[in-house]
Amino acid sequence: MRLPTYLALLCLPAIFARAAAVGAAGGDPPYLTEPGWVALINGRDLQGWRFEDPAKGGWSTARAVRWDPSADPKVLAALPAPGDRLVNGPNGKATNLVTTVEFGDVELYLEFLLAEKSNSGVYLHGLYEIQILDSYGVTRLRFGDCGGIYTRKVGEQLVGGRPPLVNACRPPGQWQSLHLWFQAPRFDASGRKTASARFARVLLNGVVVQSDQEVDGPTHSAMNLPERPQNPLMLQGDHGPVAYRHVHIRPWSGEEPRAK
Repeated sequence: MRLPTYLALLCLPAIFARAAAVGAAGGDPPYLTEPGWVALINGRDLQGWRFEDPAKGGWSTARAVRWDPSADPKVLAALPAPGDRLVNGPNGKATNLVTTVEFGDVELYLEFLLAEKSNSGVYLHGLYEIQILDSYGVTRLRFGDCGGIYTRKVGEQLVGGRPPLVNACRPPGQWQSLHLWFQAPRFDASGRKTASARFARVLLNGVVVQSDQEVDGPTHSAMNLPERPQNPLMLQGDHGPVAYRHVHIRPWSGEEPRAK
């Protein structure tokens, strides 16, 4: 469904209290009180989101998320209930999760939690991926590391891609933040693309990992959508356990992004 405006979408068990990384609620980051932000998680259910593959599903809300490396470091445990976290199941084999509203130029803020060696991705317009990966401790950074812009597939070849400028990734089991400014591709009156999509700035845990990077076309594993001025946001769900919270978005007017 395409809408022209941004719409506001509409004690825990002891085992979760003992978790290595619990989903204690906490408040929104202070700047999310600034005007214009819309929360894409309503704190109750998945309203405002849809499954890319309805037959596969797999996402749910949760009140808390637990990572216990002493049990199995490659899984997440969640308390399924009305809550403010999005979780793709314990084994991370869900479909992709897609917003029902479409966006143009945006500023996006979200937080994510990964199990060990887990993998996800945030696709602006469902097409252009910022990689989410447990890259803690990696010294030789590639496009597939956390905060990287993933490659495009041209024929059978993977081309392009941009590694993060630095490794700002935290250890698995810790909540991490992604904050970015994205410019949609531009088109003339005939529909011909005149400018590619662009990540003006991407912050991972408050550190600049991408700056003024164009993306010539959809990156690998993008949705089957044409490039256009407005498209949805997609969270990748089938590459390993991940949880998201504090997903906020607002229109971006193109002004210089805030400093780190």
